[in-house]
Amino acid sequence: MTDHRPASDARQLMSVVLAGATILLVVHALGRFIYTPLLPYLVGDGQLTASEGASVATWNYLGYLIGALLAVRWYRPDQIRISLPVAMGVHVLTTLAQTQVEPVAALSGLRLINGIVNGVVFVQAPALILEWLVRRNRTGASGLVYVGVGVGLLVSSFLVSGTADMLSGPARWWPAALLSIPLALWATWRLVGLNVPARIQRDDGSYADKGPLLDRASIPLFLSYAGAGLGYILPMTFLPLLTKTQLPDGHWLVDGSWLLVAVVTIPTPIIWSFLGSRFGDLPALRLNYLIQFLGALAVVVWPGPLGIVLCALLVGSTFVGTVLLTQRIGRALHPHQGPRLSAAMVALYSVTQMAGPWLTRQWLDAGGTLVGAFTLGAVALGWGLLLALFVPRPEDWHAR
Repeated sequence: MTDHRPASDARQLMSVVLAGATILLVVHALGRFIYTPLLPYLVGDGQLTASEGASVATWNYLGYLIGALLAVRWYRPDQIRISLPVAMGVHVLTTLAQTQVEPVAALSGLRLINGIVNGVVFVQAPALILEWLVRRNRTGASGLVYVGVGVGLLVSSFLVSGTADMLSGPARWWPAALLSIPLALWATWRLVGLNVPARIQRDDGSYADKGPLLDRASIPLFLSYAGAGLGYILPMTFLPLLTKTQLPDGHWLVDGSWLLVAVVTIPTPIIWSFLGSRFGDLPALRLNYLIQFLGALAVVVWPGPLGIVLCALLVGSTFVGTVLLTQRIGRALHPHQGPRLSAAMVALYSVTQMAGPWLTRQWLDAGGTLVGAFTLGAVALGWGLLLALFVPRPEDWHAR
């Protein structure tokens, strides 16, 4: 008699990973990063100035911080099964509301709320899936969840550029809002039914919420991750706007820069998962930081098309890898605190992400240029690379 269980297990695995990728596509791409290609059009429509656009982005990142902090509190799987569908419902409602508001203050408030639920979901969904995978000895598949971010960037690029001539002002949010509804419903339903213990236990039977997260091994990892948050958020927020200011109307990079980021982001979770498995997550993370640093620096050293293309390719091909590799290293250092550790890392990451647009606004208001702001991003990524050199290998740390 043929055993169909391996095939059934494979289908279940792909279904769960697909649901995770879909939920990240919805909240992180259609909810958050679609603002990046939308921003030049919203500025062109007269709804926002460049400075106001940076301010609106800051409110979204503040919300992301609040959401991550809430996830530190609501990190247990039994809590996630409640908060995840609530957060997804709020995401859909705020995205729909963005189609109706024009004042900057109202848009800022909605982006704040949207950021909160984004932070909650971006922590809880991958953490829940990772715990489910660990119990099936399939941890290496965890990186596939982040494919949803890359696919979502590509989808968001087509949604914005494909409707650019048909919509204006707040109505530009309609494509993202309508697509979010069915995707959010299916992905949420699939994930809340995962069979994961209500609380994560150590081998000695104690619960993981009793131990410290910060020690000599994890502190440099946290500080390195903070540099990543500040470093990548500048190109991921302002690269299309920088392109529009540097290149003439009609140049293919005006819309194409974000498309390049989206295309190269799609395979990166698979690539960085493989590199981490082949050479070790820590060496792969250090290489990741180096490439990302060069990408942020490119627009400073070579203003114009060459720098823009290099920035799009190098940052787009690395920033998701930073997330998945750091999360895996952190869990290896603290094996039984997965969701709690993930939430703490994302909270710190979001602090520096919030600082990026805020600092950019101060710089622009003081008469600075976007190119100058990108210098700050390169410095932050250099900091991340430096601190990553002080993170011990998990096997060495546990064998000490």
